[in-house]
Amino acid sequence: MKPKTSILAALFCATSLVSSPVFSQDVTVVAPSSEAADGLDLQAVAELFKDAKDLEEFEKSLNDPEIGVNNLDLDDNGDVDFIRVMEEASDDARVIVLQVPLGENEFQDVATIEVEKNGEEDYNMQIRGNDVIYGADYYIAPVEVHVHPWPIFGWMFRPVYHPFRSAFYFGFYPNWWHPWRAVHVNVYRTRTVRFTTRATFHVAHTTRVTRVTKVNYHPHSSTLVRKQTHVSRGGHERTTTIKAGKVEVHNPKTGKETTVKGVKKTTKTEHGTKTTVKAKKTTHHDKPKH
Repeated sequence: MKPKTSILAALFCATSLVSSPVFSQDVTVVAPSSEAADGLDLQAVAELFKDAKDLEEFEKSLNDPEIGVNNLDLDDNGDVDFIRVMEEASDDARVIVLQVPLGENEFQDVATIEVEKNGEEDYNMQIRGNDVIYGADYYIAPVEVHVHPWPIFGWMFRPVYHPFRSAFYFGFYPNWWHPWRAVHVNVYRTRTVRFTTRATFHVAHTTRVTRVTKVNYHPHSSTLVRKQTHVSRGGHERTTTIKAGKVEVHNPKTGKETTVKGVKKTTKTEHGTKTTVKAKKTTHHDKPKH
C-alpha cells in the first residue's frame, strides 16, 4: 500500500501546483491563429516593404491579387478588403499605418510599420500587429541590424518630405484594383510561402523602436470587424466574439453571458494579459488629407 500512497501523494502535489496562483496568470493565445490575422501574414508584408521604392508602390503591391499577400476579409463578406497606407511623422520617427476602410467613418487599423532614424545609415524598424487583430506584443523585426540599403528609407528621410496619405477610402479605390474572393487559409499560406520561408525577418514579442511614441498616432478600431479570439484566464477559457458591432462574452466557469456594444481591446498588465471592452467606437479620420 505504501507505493500506492506515494503515487497518490505525488499526484496531489502536482495538482496543487498547477492550480496555484503562480500558474493562474492571464494568457493570450497567439493571435495569428485567429480568423482575421490568418488573412495577412506580416512577415510577407515586411518583405514587400523592404523591396518597395516608396509607399505608393508598397500600397499597390500590398493590394495586388497577383502577389497575393493580402487575404483580409474583416467584415466577412467573402471579398478581400482594400488596405490603405497612411503615414504619420515626427522628426526622425515614422509610423506607417495599414488600415482597412470598412464603411463611412469606419476604419480598422491592422498593423503599423514603425521606423526611426538614429544617424547616417542607421535605422530601426519593426511591424507591430494591431492588438485587436494579432493580440498584444506581436512584432515582426528584421534579422539583420543594418537595413539602410533598403530603397524606401532614402525616400522616407529625404530632405523635403511630406507624410504619405493614401488617396483612397471606402467606396473609392484605384482603377487597377477590384475586390476578389478570399481563399482558404491553407491556400493563402501556399501563396505566401515564397515570402515567409526567407530568413529576412523573425517574430518578436518586445519592441525595438522607441521614439515612435512621439508620433501623433491614435489607433482606429471598427465595430464592423467580425473575428474571434480565445483568452485563457487561470485555466478557464473565455471566448470573445466581435460581430455586428457587439462584443459577446461567454464564461464557461460561471455560465454567464454578457453583451456590450463596442470593441475588444487586449492590454498588457503587470500580472499578465487581460481583455477589456472599450464601449465607445472610434469614428475619427474621415477622408485622407491631400
